[in-house]
Amino acid sequence: MVAGAVARQVGNLPADLTSFVGRRRELAEIRRLLSASRLVTLTGVGGVGKTRLALRAAAEQRRAFDCVWLVDLSTVTDPALVADTVAATMGVRDEPATCPVDALEQVLSSQRTLLVLDNCEHLRDACAVLADRLLRAAPELRILATSRQSLGITGEHQMKISPLPVPEPDRPLDRRSLGLYDGINLLTERAAAVLPGFTLTEDNQAAVAELCRQLDGIPLAIELAAVRLRALSVNALVERLRDRYRLLTAGSSTAVPRQQTLHALVDWSFQLLPDAERRLWTRLSIFPSHFDLDAVEAVCTGDGIERDDVLDLLDALLDKSLLLREEHAGTVRYRMLDTLREFGRKRLGGAERRSLRRRHRNRFLRLAEQAAADWFGPCQISWSSRLRLEQANMRAAMDFCLQEPCEAEAGLRMATLLTEPYWITGAFYNEGRHWLDRMLEAAPEPTTLRARALLADALMALIQGDTEPSLALLDKGRALAEELGEAEVLGLASLVSGMAAQFRGDYRSAVELLERAVAGHEAAGNVSGTLMSLLTLAAAVSNLGDKQRATELFERSVALTRSHEESAGQAWALTTFAIHLWQCGDTERAFTHAREGLMLGRDFGDRLKIATNLETLGWLLVGEGRDPEAARLFGAVEEVGRMMGLAPSRVKFYTEVHERCVATLKSRMGDRALKRELRRGSRLTLDEAIEEALGDRAGGGRTGPDEAVAEGEPTRPGRRAAAACGAEPSPLTRREREIAELIAQGRSNKEIAAALVISQRTVEGHVEHILDKLGFASRAQIAAWMAAREAGGRP
Repeated sequence: MVAGAVARQVGNLPADLTSFVGRRRELAEIRRLLSASRLVTLTGVGGVGKTRLALRAAAEQRRAFDCVWLVDLSTVTDPALVADTVAATMGVRDEPATCPVDALEQVLSSQRTLLVLDNCEHLRDACAVLADRLLRAAPELRILATSRQSLGITGEHQMKISPLPVPEPDRPLDRRSLGLYDGINLLTERAAAVLPGFTLTEDNQAAVAELCRQLDGIPLAIELAAVRLRALSVNALVERLRDRYRLLTAGSSTAVPRQQTLHALVDWSFQLLPDAERRLWTRLSIFPSHFDLDAVEAVCTGDGIERDDVLDLLDALLDKSLLLREEHAGTVRYRMLDTLREFGRKRLGGAERRSLRRRHRNRFLRLAEQAAADWFGPCQISWSSRLRLEQANMRAAMDFCLQEPCEAEAGLRMATLLTEPYWITGAFYNEGRHWLDRMLEAAPEPTTLRARALLADALMALIQGDTEPSLALLDKGRALAEELGEAEVLGLASLVSGMAAQFRGDYRSAVELLERAVAGHEAAGNVSGTLMSLLTLAAAVSNLGDKQRATELFERSVALTRSHEESAGQAWALTTFAIHLWQCGDTERAFTHAREGLMLGRDFGDRLKIATNLETLGWLLVGEGRDPEAARLFGAVEEVGRMMGLAPSRVKFYTEVHERCVATLKSRMGDRALKRELRRGSRLTLDEAIEEALGDRAGGGRTGPDEAVAEGEPTRPGRRAAAACGAEPSPLTRREREIAELIAQGRSNKEIAAALVISQRTVEGHVEHILDKLGFASRAQIAAWMAAREAGGRP
């Protein structure tokens, strides 16, 4: 059966933080085009609002699709990573021996999806190839792309996005007629946001119209200008802008007028800044995406910028809308708009830019070193989150190592250090192999680092089931390790060799190699390598039939993870141990370990581990005769696998056990009842499926309302209290209880959606689940049931 990793999702469109002004005609045209064409590309000059318009159009079309996904390509510099970026955004992880495009085709072919590909211009050919292939494979797919140039493939409909309408010169104006121009409306609205009370008057209306005309109605330019109205009147703003334009029109005569206009405004904003703020602006352009305060202090200080001044300078740039402040996972980060970042980069001299890129690389190489050193311990979850946040910066640092002479060795070190904390833990196997392959080619010197990199590359290929390349890399890495006589690297070679032997069914060879790997890693003090070797050895010994020794090895593995308070390895150790215990007939301990592993996987956010746990718990529930619960978990895991693009036969052992369990359920429940529960399980979100597996739904998910909690089974305090007072635990999830309470208050689905900030379709799905679970046919019955519960009775 599939060991997958994500529940059904509906997309990732961000919420608007500011109001959307105008563009009604364009939105209507996009709706029309998407109904007639499967690929629509919005093109136009930078700053014209292509991204914002695409997001608004996608949000308005959300109900017409099963899923709406935004894929931001602005930080992707390597065309080879376009498909990986789309797959990662959608939660489609690497499938063994399958490229990400194949996985995407499998997922998209079975659902009606709107895919927004944003910022395609620098990756035009790669985006065109991907779009063409996905559209051919998925008949219900629609793609809305933004680019400065069309993708140029058959069936594409290009829509040119023009600047916002502004009044023509010398046209008689009054406040009422000005309100008909979207450019004017945008300026007045944004100006009122920074200067409360700002409005059009007879005194300023001519200057407002002139300002918008000179800015050519470009939204970004208008928004930047509005910020300056805190310090300048509209008339003064127009005068300064006119002076600046005269200066710039004497420059490049080949630039189109809109580009000159936007550059004029940005350059004018730049010239108004104090020297230190200008200097920081240009240096911040070295970051490809968002960044934090520590990174700025490490990369941008010195030569006119003191470390103690960085926070004040950032605050000044934020205040002038030259930086954006964002919160990611509870941490504050900063981001510069692409147009402003590009302006800053063009002002960097060649030597200064190389120096900044080297400092940037050094910063993120140190971060990778810290992550690798601290990985096996209590900070694991925070490191995983941090590395995901720094993906664009890591890519830029490795790019520098490939582009700059004599830096490939540092890039090889960085890519190798990221193997366990990022590539493997995040299941980013394709990207990890991509960087390691390139770095190995660029740094051919026979070093210990190269041997480690070859073996890391071999390990990821092996995990993916890409056997031939894996064995070739393994042979090279092992030969180099033997030549260098590096004991720890030889231990890693033994581990990968042992895993390869186990995968091909040569368990005796696997045990011999893995015992050598355990000894080598223990001698070197490599705790993470020791754990991986122990777990793989335990599984191999179990496959040979020595259950007692396998149990001892699993217990040793779990104890090792707990003594270091780490999460990722412990989640896998508990899950694989649970499977072994189940095979040994120790169901009670198997339940305990599987549930604990599931809770760790949930806390860690590792959806692959979560899905494996759900499948394992399904097997255990079949053995306990808790058939409806088992069927629902199998339905949830099947949906996970479908959404992830994972083949059902991905792991032979899982497939065989799953098929036996399903056959058992069918014989005991009947085909109709089994299909009903599988269908209910497929509708569960990932959180709901976890609640089901942990016993937090329907009184622990048991089929009878009066069954007692099994001895030794984890229970929640609320559940114990319910059992003690004789009340039946609610069969509803937390979200369903919220919705039931609102139904009891007489709220409509639309009102509930607004109150809970979810879509009306989601509310409708929850109401259907509630009626199903309670066996009711009307909302009035739900309301009566809630009233009875609140009164303390048994509904």
